[in-house]
Amino acid sequence: TVVLAARRDVMDPLALHDLIVRQRISMLQATPAIWRTLLAQPDIKLPLVALCGGEALQADLSLRLQAATRQVWNLYGPTETAIWSTVLPVRDDPARKLPASAIGRPIANTRIYLLDEHGQPVPTGAVGELHIGGDGVARGYLNRPELTAERFVHDPFAGHDDARMYRTGDLARYLPDGNIEYLGRNDFQVKIRGFRIELGEIEARLANHPAVREAVVLAIGDGADKRLVA
Repeated sequence: TVVLAARRDVMDPLALHDLIVRQRISMLQATPAIWRTLLAQPDIKLPLVALCGGEALQADLSLRLQAATRQVWNLYGPTETAIWSTVLPVRDDPARKLPASAIGRPIANTRIYLLDEHGQPVPTGAVGELHIGGDGVARGYLNRPELTAERFVHDPFAGHDDARMYRTGDLARYLPDGNIEYLGRNDFQVKIRGFRIELGEIEARLANHPAVREAVVLAIGDGADKRLVA
């Protein structure tokens, strides 16, 4: 049985907790913001599988979810790929040392490509723009042909002529174990003293710190006086 929480329940953590108990919910999908309001209740225990997506899963929230629930899955995917594209089972296992910004591996019938500015796959550890192919890719934007052509492009790796993939605008890289790490957006690239810098990469690294809930990085100043401020 699928239970849809009404808006009034989502906005009230006590009501949402009551719904979970009353309906004997075994798996709950919610954004990090909703999980935070639920976990704000003292000594709360949720005997369910927690699916967390829609925003980056911060390190502190990940640890709190693991302590309060049976299992935690981090989900990634834009609406244009209807809707999740990668999943990561989150475990409190220090030996793996996965960053909080890891988003796992593609789900069934989904292909993930990390491509450079020439549309070529990047090697492990290098940063590329995340492209998504497979059955979940939408047909395009309604009545927006130019934007559709920009974002929904031919998939040259699928092996058939009508295959398409979605350009997310997200930056990511492959970790040595094959998992993918999300590194922010490609809209925020700046150049300082000849170096191209992705502000999202720095924000993602700062957000990995357990004492940091949110991070913003800006390039301030002009010319030789330009500097990064977080």
